[in-house]
Amino acid sequence: MQHGTSTPAPLTRIARRRAIPGREAEYEARVREMFAAMRNRAGFLGADLLPPEQAGGDYQIVVRFASEAALQAWDESPERAHSHARLREVAEGEPEFRRLSGLEAWFAPAVVPATMHPPRARMAVVTWLGIFPTVSLVLWLVAPLLQALPFLLRTALLTALIVAVMTWVVMPRLTRLLHGWLAGRRSG
Repeated sequence: MQHGTSTPAPLTRIARRRAIPGREAEYEARVREMFAAMRNRAGFLGADLLPPEQAGGDYQIVVRFASEAALQAWDESPERAHSHARLREVAEGEPEFRRLSGLEAWFAPAVVPATMHPPRARMAVVTWLGIFPTVSLVLWLVAPLLQALPFLLRTALLTALIVAVMTWVVMPRLTRLLHGWLAGRRSG
């Protein structure tokens, strides 16, 4: 990246919409067809279809693009027009959209049905798998360098470093690596 240029912020858009009763399977299939068309677009980062928690409720479609321009290019594409025309045949009304960018996307996630959350015990195991080696490494490598600092300042610096490493390095990789196990059925 050249000095002085800024990278466009990724953008998340959430659409809420109901399927026509009895046509939920068709609706889901058409949303997945739309996702397949999106995969061919520059700047597409991913998409998720979240079913309603109770029958007859709203579906949520979460799409992520690398920039406002990439989302706009999708919005203006013939593929999107075709996908939305097909979805109108199996959905009630027009979708309600919510756009999130930057830090807002971190703190305002989509409403995810409770049945889609990983079991707490598995989340605890993955968290421990991240925290134990991270804390051990930081205490071994960094803590000795901070011994001269007052206790509260030293603790603040160590915990800030651990939180940063967990947030941007360890947990994204661990959750991606263990996604299948985390998302598995609660039988384990």
